[in-house]
Amino acid sequence: MKIQESAEMYLETILILSKKNHQVRSIDIANELNYAKPSVSVAMKNLRENGYIEMDSDLYITLTEKGRAIAEEMYERHTLLSEWLIFLGVDKKVATEDACRIEHVLSAESFEAIKKHVHGHISN
Repeated sequence: MKIQESAEMYLETILILSKKNHQVRSIDIANELNYAKPSVSVAMKNLRENGYIEMDSDLYITLTEKGRAIAEEMYERHTLLSEWLIFLGVDKKVATEDACRIEHVLSAESFEAIKKHVHGHISN
């Protein structure tokens, strides 16, 4: 299922923050992405209504199974593409920024080909 790039970014950010903090609120996402809190609140409402996240009574955000699947896919793409670009000699900051843009537009077929190639050349 294809969702908007912004939704993918939010889901990936929730995953990353949950790995660091275990508990995630909208303000944490706003701070991490440097977005306005009202914008994040609207996005969280949309993600919740579409079944990608859940919020408890204390407003802590957790990924649903479907949200986690998308977040993990984006995180894998981001990590692998960043490492690949760094391996190719791209500055770490530039590689990270480029990977963030590429991860959302790259087809599954192209990503799998890059992944296969990278795993043959970069040891983790």
